Amino acid sequence: MVRYMLLIVLNTILILIILPPTISDDRVPIPQDRTQVHKWFKKNVKPLAARKGTLDPALEAAEANPRVIRVIKDGGGDFRTINEAVRTIPLKNTQRVIVFIGPGVYSEKIKMERGKKFVTFLGDPKKMPTLTFNGNAARYTTVESGTLTVDGDYFVAANLHIKNSSPRPDGKMKGAQAAAMRIGGDKSAFYNVRFYGYQDTFCDDHGRHFFKDCYIEGTIDFIFGNAKSIYLNTEIHCIPGYLEGWITAHARKNSEMDTGYVFVHCPVTGTGQGAYLGRAWKPFSRVVFAYSDLGPVVSPKGWNSNNHAQRNLFFGEFGNTGPGSNVALREPFVKQLNKADIKPFISLAYIEGSKWLLPPPKPKFRSRKQ
Repeated sequence: MVRYMLLIVLNTILILIILPPTISDDRVPIPQDRTQVHKWFKKNVKPLAARKGTLDPALEAAEANPRVIRVIKDGGGDFRTINEAVRTIPLKNTQRVIVFIGPGVYSEKIKMERGKKFVTFLGDPKKMPTLTFNGNAARYTTVESGTLTVDGDYFVAANLHIKNSSPRPDGKMKGAQAAAMRIGGDKSAFYNVRFYGYQDTFCDDHGRHFFKDCYIEGTIDFIFGNAKSIYLNTEIHCIPGYLEGWITAHARKNSEMDTGYVFVHCPVTGTGQGAYLGRAWKPFSRVVFAYSDLGPVVSPKGWNSNNHAQRNLFFGEFGNTGPGSNVALREPFVKQLNKADIKPFISLAYIEGSKWLLPPPKPKFRSRKQ
């Protein structure tokens, strides 16, 4: 009996040694049924423990021993301001640093340089903190006007409000554009983050990015830049007040650039009927909307070439619903995609997610007073 039990134990150990780590298949397409998205995500974006040996080596090393910093506005943490916490992160950081941000409003302009990698900003979903500042283009330039600017790779944000409190542009003041955030770091993820602004709210500038369960509002070009990003289950809200507005302004400059925005299961909300899904900022702009509920706010024309050569633009639609999805009056250059066309855009392989994308962090950190 003892020998039999010993044999079972040895076989179990052998199996555990031989079994390879779980490899997330980033080629599995996002399901058309929105109710299945959470299940799809959980199956295809497994936690670190199940994927060791398959992720970027630098990321695995950084995640091995995370450092936690608590920012509590009213005391009870390590710092009272976010900038104080950011200053403690080394310029050549190689360790995951989780900055837990307690509830309240943090009126700060925050910038993290390229060397400050592997940083997480984490709030409590039940008491989401607000990061706000009133920078604008006249003072900082548009791309540097953001309340939060991140150039470091492997950045993660979860459960935050990020706002630019500058007044709405009135068409008279020069440089009134004001970003809530700019992200220029590669391999970055956003979960349950809400961005508030008017013109140029969110600068999705450079790198590969993933957004899930977020909210972005604005008036003109309020998602702009030259990143390669997937937006999933993220509400796009058009603030009324203009006869025309543009949601995206993508900046792909030539056909060799591997960039473009993809929106999947992203409802477009707002009032009026003058919002275009996008206009071309640069001559090879690329944006795709799939499986999204496009409200009546979306202009029947859908897209604007912005006087660029229409043959070079890639504005695509597939499987959308709602009043704004009617393609009868779309511009001729807009691509109505088929199943084969859409396939490369609606899986995590588009951003090579199997190498770096992890589930959202869980807020286990609280004030020491609690």
